[in-house]
Amino acid sequence: MPTHRAPRERTVKRGRASWPSLVLFTALAFAAAAVGALAAADSGRVYQSLDRPVWAPPSWLFGPVWTVLYALIGLSAWLVWRARGARARAELGLWGVQLLLNAAWTPLFFGARQYGLAFADICLLLAAAGATAVAFHRVRPVAGYLLAPYLLWTAFAAALNLSIWLAQT
Repeated sequence: MPTHRAPRERTVKRGRASWPSLVLFTALAFAAAAVGALAAADSGRVYQSLDRPVWAPPSWLFGPVWTVLYALIGLSAWLVWRARGARARAELGLWGVQLLLNAAWTPLFFGARQYGLAFADICLLLAAAGATAVAFHRVRPVAGYLLAPYLLWTAFAAALNLSIWLAQT
């Protein structure tokens, strides 16, 4: 007895056409970094002047760490887009929200020196990035896992932000 099978859904777009989208998603992730860099050009000096805990990393470490993290953030979104295309609207919407919160943190912390507002922002960022990782994992598990280092570093940064804020008050 023949069984009727639904046509298999194509879940991964292949070919060269997907490479420009990888560049686009990665560029969008690095745009969040650029906003922060432009808004707080003197962040290194400000960081050195802060009353930091003994476990605070040296300022030179942030650049290399964030470079890797932004690349992973872009790659994860690209994998989700490749898997679902326009049907990934909700997942990529979350991705966009967490990028906006990410871009807002540096101007709040270093530019405006509003450590309490920056802490509120980074807590929202952590929640949005966590929701993004879960949503991405449901579409393509590796895309969710790629956000794990970002979540860990952001949680560490939140703890550092809180410590600095409390030391300032």
